[in-house]
Amino acid sequence: MAIMVDPPNGGNQGKYYYSMWQTLFEIDTKYVPIKPIGRGAYGIVCSSINRETNEKVAIKKIHNVHDNRVDALRTLRELKLLRHLRHENVIALKDIMMPVHRRSFKDVYLVYELMDTDLHQIIKSPQGLSNDHCQYFLFQLLRGLKYLHSAEILHRDLKPGNLLVNANCDLKICDFGLARTNSKGQFMTEYVVTRWYRAPELLLCCDNYGTSIDVWSVGCIFAELLGRKPIFPGTECLNQLKLIVNVLGTMSESDLEFIDNPKARRYIKSLPYTPGVPLASMYPHAHPLAIDLLQKMLIFDPTKRISVTEALEHPYMSPLLDPSANPPAQVPIDLDILENISADMIREMWHEMLHYHPEVVAAMSAR
Repeated sequence: MAIMVDPPNGGNQGKYYYSMWQTLFEIDTKYVPIKPIGRGAYGIVCSSINRETNEKVAIKKIHNVHDNRVDALRTLRELKLLRHLRHENVIALKDIMMPVHRRSFKDVYLVYELMDTDLHQIIKSPQGLSNDHCQYFLFQLLRGLKYLHSAEILHRDLKPGNLLVNANCDLKICDFGLARTNSKGQFMTEYVVTRWYRAPELLLCCDNYGTSIDVWSVGCIFAELLGRKPIFPGTECLNQLKLIVNVLGTMSESDLEFIDNPKARRYIKSLPYTPGVPLASMYPHAHPLAIDLLQKMLIFDPTKRISVTEALEHPYMSPLLDPSANPPAQVPIDLDILENISADMIREMWHEMLHYHPEVVAAMSAR
């Protein structure tokens, strides 16, 4: 539970202070925390109520955000992106709390819409998942992804834990700390995607990759929904590739043409011949159309993999598809500027916060 405590340095300056999981939360007075609901490398999340709107929200505290440049960059990337994204299958960032001290703040508090759980918890749970459940979760994931891809944004870290779900099965994509724009001809070789959901072209260190990396991740998530366990739980990179080939079967020469790294190509060709395992035998209770769509997502060569739009138009999705309900995104943002950002990330984050606080901007202008 959240326990109210005295301000550490006296005076609350429009903040209330709470202790949760031995962590101090410095929260705007309009929010009443309920309980801590999750913790990770990024910090701690608690559920809360906005007493002005009566809306339930999730508050994420990112502790000492500037201590690690990579973490600061991830946070800034998420802030810049979510300010522009508006889609019912993408999590909404409602607010960023203004810190008391503009130039010396250490922690960042992000306020999101509150969801009940995530797909990882649902897959792990004993609750039965019908074909309708799988279809509806997949449909919403593809819809949200189509919106992102229409904005030239790759998520690059899709996994069940990054898909938030409500009790009525609404699904929203979250965690945009690794997302970036799909700039043509640009090398994008940094670490991306939790290994089990990582596309072959990333495992093989191909320099150029595109939206199809997200489609592979969706295929892995779909398989996990059908089988209630990860399809490719690799222990390290080469083992991950081996597991993929064991299921998909030995690749033909034409399947390897996309690999621009001779060493990587030699490794794949050195693996012993395997006919692969039919997905229908791995998931005997799955709908035949589900298997057909899964096969088209889990294609080794990214140039032959189904696109998100094609996946939404696949017969498995037809009971849910409404072509008029998928407007493309309007995202006037170039995330690549973030790769070369100045050392002054505190100033950058402050400017992002101001977008949520016109009253602060007005007060600054009035001075």
